[in-house]
Amino acid sequence: MSAADNSTPFMRGQVSRRTLLRTGASSALTLAAGEAFGRAPPPADRPEAYSDNEVIANGHRFFGSISRGLAEGVESATRRWGKPNAYVLGQEAGGAFIGGLRYGEGDMYTRNAGHRRIFWQGPSLGLDAGADGDRTMMLVYNLPSVEAMFQRFSGMDGSAYLIGGFGFTALEAQDVVVVPIRSGVGARLGLNLGYLKFTERSTWNPF
Repeated sequence: MSAADNSTPFMRGQVSRRTLLRTGASSALTLAAGEAFGRAPPPADRPEAYSDNEVIANGHRFFGSISRGLAEGVESATRRWGKPNAYVLGQEAGGAFIGGLRYGEGDMYTRNAGHRRIFWQGPSLGLDAGADGDRTMMLVYNLPSVEAMFQRFSGMDGSAYLIGGFGFTALEAQDVVVVPIRSGVGARLGLNLGYLKFTERSTWNPF
């Protein structure tokens, strides 16, 4: 056998071993990547996020007029909590004299998980008084699923503020944040503590 013939099996074997090593490494990387994605798949029922422009446009249609205050409030909430992945449009009525109650109903909308009829009730205690009836838009942040909305959300300290005729508050439960936006003086943003309980059916029981 010639020198060329003697070297051919070695070279072929060397190429084969290198090819196997490369193929094995590539497979291992692919498998590791698949396992990494498999450990934390995005939940199928998690609502997708809305952009600021979509939220402001929906608010404009709902409240009947656009204002700088609504845009500023939405942008402020986005800087703090990111983009909402659900929102509620509805109406509510409430009254207070030191202690108060609030009742509302509306529809919760999501981009990819449909929309649901929703009701809310809640007590408050604090330095506010009066009665109001408002159109209310609620922005919902970090909602893992539609069902996660049906629980109690308590007020966050220092979350009540007025911008351009719109009242903003923030409520939280298990990393989910709900920001009700109310129009007009009837926002009734006193120094109060309370919560809202969201339910699938109407009820007079605020607790």
